[in-house]
Amino acid sequence: MKYCSACGATVSLKIPENDERLRHVCDACGTIHYQNPKIIAGALPVFNDQVLLCRRAIEPRHGLWTLPAGFMENGETTEQAAAREAHEEANARLQNLHLYTVISIPHVSQVYMLYRCELASTDFSPGVESLETRLFHEHEIPWQELAFASVRKTLECFFNDRKQGSFPVHNLALRAKLPVE
Repeated sequence: MKYCSACGATVSLKIPENDERLRHVCDACGTIHYQNPKIIAGALPVFNDQVLLCRRAIEPRHGLWTLPAGFMENGETTEQAAAREAHEEANARLQNLHLYTVISIPHVSQVYMLYRCELASTDFSPGVESLETRLFHEHEIPWQELAFASVRKTLECFFNDRKQGSFPVHNLALRAKLPVE
């Protein structure tokens, strides 16, 4: 950040009074510009014993498989964001959304909030951000072609929990081996 969004003057990186972190502070008006993590909301859509995945038509990780998810917009809840992303990426309608994984990825300042849910119907198709959409049984999951570590971890939790017959909320932190959004 070079300029203050409040007054247009230059900013400097310094620790403000009563703070512990370096922040961008306006040299003229003193506005402190806080930078916060991005929230990615998404869904783990299930139909019978299959899960819906989307093959990405966009970067990052073009051509690899993911759950429908993306950056939350202002003015929406995480549930609304998850449903919107499923519609945008897979033309899918969801029902019975339950928070399932909360995944912090501190080194890229992101937090994933993924909802386990049911597909309202099998009438889905690729949206503009997807090359392909498909239902997968557990043994068909393209594990080596998953786009993000958060998707892999959510799927691993889901298949393990399904065997146990219980779906608790998982609160995790990742040091991703796969790229993240």
